[in-house]
Amino acid sequence: MNTLTLDEIRLRIDGQELFPPLSVRIEPGTVTSVVGASGSGKSSLLKFLCGILPPEIEGSGAVRLNDNEISTLPPQARRLGLLFQDPLLFPHLDVAGNVLFGLRTRGTRRERQQQVSEALTSVGLAGLGTRDPATLSGGQQARVALLRVLLAEPRALLLDEPFRSLDEDHRVKVRELVFTEARRRGLPTLLVTHDESDVVAAAGPVIRLQDSRHA
Repeated sequence: MNTLTLDEIRLRIDGQELFPPLSVRIEPGTVTSVVGASGSGKSSLLKFLCGILPPEIEGSGAVRLNDNEISTLPPQARRLGLLFQDPLLFPHLDVAGNVLFGLRTRGTRRERQQQVSEALTSVGLAGLGTRDPATLSGGQQARVALLRVLLAEPRALLLDEPFRSLDEDHRVKVRELVFTEARRRGLPTLLVTHDESDVVAAAGPVIRLQDSRHA
């Protein structure tokens, strides 16, 4: 089990801080929500944690998984799973191929295919492995994106409004699935959202970002 710790995280554009210095400790299986106005730096915070912050934004502070500092590591070595608002499935791969892409390499080809099949079944997508992702509903695409992230065995989960584009019925179901999997796997989870219903469903600590530029 991992604990994700952010220590004095600061983001700046042209020398101006996006929000006051942020420190938080996220325990295994806990979903911590980050809420703030558009432009307050919520998504930029996740990009900083992943090591993909655009060059115009300056970031500083420590990011630790347990006692290991990861902010100096390349993005692929940080083992952070990131779910976006859009599923971003690969159009040239079928559903199984998309899920297989996230699977950490181990075992024979047949064993990996079996693992993908079992994963699809576990989220109600049995028999859809050969489908074109474009033919799936929004909720189904979101579940495929989640499987792709989880099968990469991340050590923490970052959620950048992944439920925002879904209709209400799919939103509730996919949100419940994501939070359930995060808790079952003991993943410290950071959720960026505009929706207070997401915060209530997360049932964890809440960080409300204040825009330092307009404070």
